[in-house]
Amino acid sequence: MPVPRRTVLEELAAESDAAARETTTVAALAAALEIDERAVEAHLQGLVACELARVDPDGHARVTITGEELLELGTDEMVIVDAPGGSGGSNR
Repeated sequence: MPVPRRTVLEELAAESDAAARETTTVAALAAALEIDERAVEAHLQGLVACELARVDPDGHARVTITGEELLELGTDEMVIVDAPGGSGGSNR
């Protein structure tokens, strides 16, 4: 069963820290979520596109402050976040 992107964001937030710039690895996330590293990388790409995560050139990932704030909203419903420049609206 596929893991939702929100679950990946929640685990990333648990294993990293935006303010302290603490990072984690794709391998650590994959192990914690019990999914393939390629699936984690695909989710991370989507989270980075929406500015909810950052991936360093060395491949270490961390949640962004925006990602932490989104999780703090505590919504139980689906949240749709469009990437900057996406088709969800005007970016002027």
